[in-house]
Amino acid sequence: MSAAEGVIGGPGPAAPKGGTRAFLRLVMIEHSIFALPFAYIATLTAMFQVDGTVHWGTLLLVTVAMVGMRTFAMACNRIIDREIDARNPRTAGRELVTGAVSVRSAWTGAIIALAVFLGAAALLNPLCLVLAPAAVVPMVVYPYGKRFTHFPHAILGLAQAIGPIGAWLAVTGAWSWDAVVLGLAVGIWIGGFDLIFACQDVQADRATGVLSVPARFGIPAALYGARACHAVTMGLLVWYAFLTDAGFFLWLGLLVVAVAFVYEHRVVRPHDLSRLNRAFFTVNGFIGIALFVCALLDLVVRGLSL
Repeated sequence: MSAAEGVIGGPGPAAPKGGTRAFLRLVMIEHSIFALPFAYIATLTAMFQVDGTVHWGTLLLVTVAMVGMRTFAMACNRIIDREIDARNPRTAGRELVTGAVSVRSAWTGAIIALAVFLGAAALLNPLCLVLAPAAVVPMVVYPYGKRFTHFPHAILGLAQAIGPIGAWLAVTGAWSWDAVVLGLAVGIWIGGFDLIFACQDVQADRATGVLSVPARFGIPAALYGARACHAVTMGLLVWYAFLTDAGFFLWLGLLVVAVAFVYEHRVVRPHDLSRLNRAFFTVNGFIGIALFVCALLDLVVRGLSL
């Protein structure tokens, strides 16, 4: 199971089969908070570099594209993994397992979300539409990753790295290595906390043949791998700050992120996963929001016109 999938302790409130509310619970729409802040950082930094002005229409389209892509990815993930979810006590209450959402309804929602993503990409610029399949493919491949490699977390990281790169392209219509560095930071960050998240499913994964780093190499190895990922993430974020001539507030944001990483790795121990949900939801949600706020303040102070 992946960090992108979230945690559900059991079935939610009853909902009509295939209903909108049940579908939104299925894709955990509220977890867009993990991806949007970094897409916004890329978008606003690109706007600052182009003409120093926020283009609200473009920002709205980036938001629509990101939410559409994530919804499509989550729906596909749930559909593809529904039999695995049924065999794991932690995920046996998910909507496709209990029947709160039918497979047909899930596919319908996924196709609509994909159409929304492609529509937003087309409205942004031709390059975004041409490159849209490059964003779609890793999202579909990822759920299958746990069936053929012990490193599905890397596929998830690659899929998530595309977001900031695409957001930058949406503004400039041109390739940017600054965006690549930010994208890699995001992808390795998410791959790292996916290693932590997967630790809670070790027994179920081994019993059902699901592949992951914790299932193959053990929880201590996975947690050390997560620490290494987050150290690399910090290095990439520092590089990004230098590349974009960041000011005081972004550097302050990086300090906050570093402290949050230290805290995250202190609360999750190989023999004590009781605070894993705190590390996943609270800390990682905080990291995204805190860095975005600091990046926005930095850009405004440096002259970004809202």
